[in-house]
Amino acid sequence: MKHYLMLIVMVFSLVAISQPKSNSDIKNGSISGRVMDANLKQPLAYVNIIVKDNNQKVITGGITDAEGNFTIEKIPEGTVNVDITYIGYKTITKSVTIGKGNYKVNLGDVSLSEDAESLEEVTVVAEVSTIQQKIDRKVINVGKDLTTSGPTASDIMNNIPTVNVDQQTGDIALRGNQNVQVMVDGKLSNVPPAQLLRQIPSTSIKQIELITNPSAKYNPDGMSGIINIILHKNVNIGFNGNLNVGLSYQIEPKFNSSIDMNYRNGKLNFYGSYGNNISDNVQDLQLVQVQNNLTQGVDILDERNTHLYKIGIDYYLNDKNTLSFFTNQNVFDGGALVNTLITDGNNSSQSQIIDADNENSSQQYNFNYKLDIDEGHSIELEADHNIFDSDAGTNNLFAGNTTRPNFIEFNATDRTRTTINLDYTNPLSESAKLEAGLQVRLFENDLIYNSDARVIDMNGNFIPTITDFNYTRDIYSAYVSYGKQLEKWSYKFGLRAESVEVNALALDTNLDTNVTTDFPFENDYFQLYPSAFLTYKASDKNSYQFSFSRRVDRPGVGQVNPVPEFNTALISQFGNPELVPQFTNSAEVNYTRQLKKGSLTAGVFYRLIEDEINQVVRVDQSDLSSGRVILTNGNFDTTSAYGIELSTNYRPTKWWSINASFDLYNQKQKGIAESIDPTLSNPTISDINTDVVEVDNLIYNFRVFNNFKVSKKLSFSAFGLYRGKETGLNFEVDPIYFVNVGMRYNFLQDNRATFSLNFNNIFDTQEINVVSDRPFLQIVDFEGEFKQIFAGLSYRFGGGKYRAKSRKRRDNDEKSGGGFL
Repeated sequence: MKHYLMLIVMVFSLVAISQPKSNSDIKNGSISGRVMDANLKQPLAYVNIIVKDNNQKVITGGITDAEGNFTIEKIPEGTVNVDITYIGYKTITKSVTIGKGNYKVNLGDVSLSEDAESLEEVTVVAEVSTIQQKIDRKVINVGKDLTTSGPTASDIMNNIPTVNVDQQTGDIALRGNQNVQVMVDGKLSNVPPAQLLRQIPSTSIKQIELITNPSAKYNPDGMSGIINIILHKNVNIGFNGNLNVGLSYQIEPKFNSSIDMNYRNGKLNFYGSYGNNISDNVQDLQLVQVQNNLTQGVDILDERNTHLYKIGIDYYLNDKNTLSFFTNQNVFDGGALVNTLITDGNNSSQSQIIDADNENSSQQYNFNYKLDIDEGHSIELEADHNIFDSDAGTNNLFAGNTTRPNFIEFNATDRTRTTINLDYTNPLSESAKLEAGLQVRLFENDLIYNSDARVIDMNGNFIPTITDFNYTRDIYSAYVSYGKQLEKWSYKFGLRAESVEVNALALDTNLDTNVTTDFPFENDYFQLYPSAFLTYKASDKNSYQFSFSRRVDRPGVGQVNPVPEFNTALISQFGNPELVPQFTNSAEVNYTRQLKKGSLTAGVFYRLIEDEINQVVRVDQSDLSSGRVILTNGNFDTTSAYGIELSTNYRPTKWWSINASFDLYNQKQKGIAESIDPTLSNPTISDINTDVVEVDNLIYNFRVFNNFKVSKKLSFSAFGLYRGKETGLNFEVDPIYFVNVGMRYNFLQDNRATFSLNFNNIFDTQEINVVSDRPFLQIVDFEGEFKQIFAGLSYRFGGGKYRAKSRKRRDNDEKSGGGFL
């Protein structure tokens, strides 16, 4: 009943989207131009352009693009008034006459000056989130409705179209694929994405960019593309800041807080921030191996304590030269207590207790210099250095019907990443732009693993080992792109060239015999990555985009690391040092329709994947009757994927707004799975069957987010998600569906404070059920803290005049440096 009730709620939410549309288009003259900040001499994006007749009745309108340009068409003959308005700026009105010899009017550059009085009343964060389709990305402007969903970035990601977060592992996927690059303010982090998303407070997020076909200016990593999280940066004159606290609870409490502050006066802007996330998390898992008559129960108590610090300075030397520096410091202290109990049909049992501790720190140092040669003509140098250190240990205790001795594991990881970018931008004309650049990326990972009894030899003995794994990857890149804006068409073509040097060496030492075995690996290659974008704006209401790019998925450190990622009584996972990259050729087409009360976006995509990286499932040959499974990765033949997407923003009434989306993906997957006939009483290695498995994995998701505004201060929200059955190489996941509800209340002067309350999974329908056929028939049921209540409070202090600095964000021309990470 709950299942059907939730579907009815989501379908009802979309009924309003199908209302009739206006057909009042008039085609005559056009007005174009570019809007600039009068002080900073920078283009202003998303400025409202409103065309009215002499009676102040609205005829038509539009907004400026990322370069500040606008073109408004279908304007009738006669005299009209053009209002150019933007929040925090003084409105400019221009009178224009459309008529013979003057049907195409170009206003040139229109400069907007700041309105100090109105800016005192600006609310920094919007109430309702919006979605915008740009030429090369989809931009989600995060409002208070999304930040109510939970305390961290991980909590709100499932509300974002085409994005999924694994509730058990925290892994993120874009368009049904986990080969995605996660960036913060246009920069990669050495912190693993799952941990990173759980550390960023949701209230610190300004925008989320989904870049599914990045241009040549971007690093080509990630088959699915890039998720770029843009954080708030407060650059108001004087002293300003934001304070946020939150608490969520189901079984164990979870607390988070953050504060960010800045002081700007004249040529200097200082900013700093601190955030924490302190939580205990409970998870329960039950695994049944039907043929072996084994049942494994796993209880997990996971503790995470994170502290993030950021300090930065912008120095405006003069109108043409700007220096910036910031550092991020991320400290994590956590652990897990895992209790495992395995029973068989003879009431024989064995248990394993895993007591794990993990401490890690990440340090980032960033320097940026920008020279503005002329308006839009610039050279920029950026250097970024990232250090990651981690110490992790586990104490494994066994009891019951098992011959496995207790053992201790210790991992020490040192990881560095250095990136140097040199970018050149030249607006060759008002409608054309040339971009070029060079990049060096140096990456090194060194890991030492020590265990006093991990490996089984051919005689069934457990032996102590130590493994030293060193992995380096140096990438040297150059790119060039050219874009041009025509009357209704725009295009952008680019090419990126990369030379890559990969070296890996694993030294595995038996501490009983002091014999060391080495596993060296090298892979040097050169690749070209073309990209193309084409946009056609048929009218103010209809636009089309086509894009193509070639991308690469370089194996991650975990995928090539021969040290076990995890060990349990029935499952272990190891990397494969000989993995080579997989390459993807991706094409997509998008259509955007501006409705009277919102917008609708539809898209299709197709991918051709070479040397696909996928899972390999093997039987543990050291004990064939144990039911133990070894997981690793391998390269496979060329395969393909396709998908469709639909999303909409719609406001049926002044008090009700809807964000809804539907996405469907299909990918052919290949993998290797080993199995053993369960009827054999004493199986040998020759009894292992090896199969190349191929499946069509069809995934679809339906999401709808409703916001109900009761008054200027009070609003409610409801979010529903339905995810269809997922079929992988070795498993099937049952459908997942749930409904979350929330409320927000703004108070104090200028609504500076907001109290929010959210209740997740109100119908208690969310659960994860998995069936696996290979190498044994297994049924897995997973339960987490899905039914949480979250309460949050945010407060904005200070009230200085807005003076946004347009420092280019890497790969996006809009640098956003404040907040976290």
